[in-house]
Amino acid sequence: MTDTNATLTPSATPEFEPSTAEQQAPSDPPANWVLWAVVVLSIASGGAGWLAWNTQKKVQSLEQELVRRQSDSQRQSVEARLLASQAQDLSREAAARTTLLETRLAEVALQRTQIEDLIKTLSLSRDENLVSDIEASLRVASQQAALTGSAEPLVVAMQSADDRLTRTHQPRLDNVRRALAKDLDRVRSTRVADLSSLTIRLDEAARLIDEVPLLNQPETVLPTPSRSTPSKGKSSAAASAPTPASRDTGEPSWGSHVLGWSKGAAQTIWDETRGLIRLTRIARPEAMLIAPDQAFFLRENIKLRLLNARLALLSRQTAVAVADLQAIQSVVPRYFDLQSRKTQLLQSMLADVTTQSQQTAVPRPDDTLAALATVSGGR
Repeated sequence: MTDTNATLTPSATPEFEPSTAEQQAPSDPPANWVLWAVVVLSIASGGAGWLAWNTQKKVQSLEQELVRRQSDSQRQSVEARLLASQAQDLSREAAARTTLLETRLAEVALQRTQIEDLIKTLSLSRDENLVSDIEASLRVASQQAALTGSAEPLVVAMQSADDRLTRTHQPRLDNVRRALAKDLDRVRSTRVADLSSLTIRLDEAARLIDEVPLLNQPETVLPTPSRSTPSKGKSSAAASAPTPASRDTGEPSWGSHVLGWSKGAAQTIWDETRGLIRLTRIARPEAMLIAPDQAFFLRENIKLRLLNARLALLSRQTAVAVADLQAIQSVVPRYFDLQSRKTQLLQSMLADVTTQSQQTAVPRPDDTLAALATVSGGR
């Protein structure tokens, strides 16, 4: 290249040619480098543009995919909500059906139990039914005897049971027949008091309480004929008999009249004096100090005791009735006149009721019930 430039420019001065060559020689490499830099930058910018365009395309496609997936997720969520509501309705319906089925199953189980019991009852043999009927009738008869205070219902039930056992002719029921006969003899030999008569006696005793005299208010004793009465009759007869003097005259003498009147007056005064003075031995002095109002309350208290005893007898509480009657029997000798006939009558009535009230308990057929239980357990 130096030679070419020198050929083209021969008119140039020799002293300036070397400097021009020296200036152009080092300037060629930078121009190449710039060219290559421009090319590289162009390629880099083109690649960057292509990458930017490609990236933008990918971002757009990603946005479209995200939009599509979001719409799909929304649609699926709506469908899931719809399916959840349907499943909830189905679960509720299934729960209702399950409850209904459980109820029907319980009813069926109950009916099955009842049917099994019925079949079991129907499958019992004649002897077992007979034993059950006899036991039930004896228990009912025992309750009736306890309520009525009479052994008649129990006796009738035991006789009927004995007749039924006799007709069956079963050897396994012989022990029941022996126990039944033993209980029947025991019930027949038991004395049971009549509660109606006992209550009537208690009512009579309550009415008699008002008439029984107290120790400080003895009843008026009528004068009984004494030994002087016959003499009085004799004296009156003698006074009425004609004396020898009057036989002659036919009229009674005034002396006999005076003598008879004086004797009658003396006898009357003596009887009145005996009625005013009364000697009595009193073991408890407090009985003589009862005021009239206290005497009234004493009689009413005794009446209440009698009423309680009557109610206790009617309710089959024999121990309570006996306790009330014994309390009354301890009060009567303390405050009332034992010499009076009414007091003695009251005491005898209370003693009779106390004795008979202890005979109101009807024995139970325990031996027969035990034998029936043994037969029922051994089946």
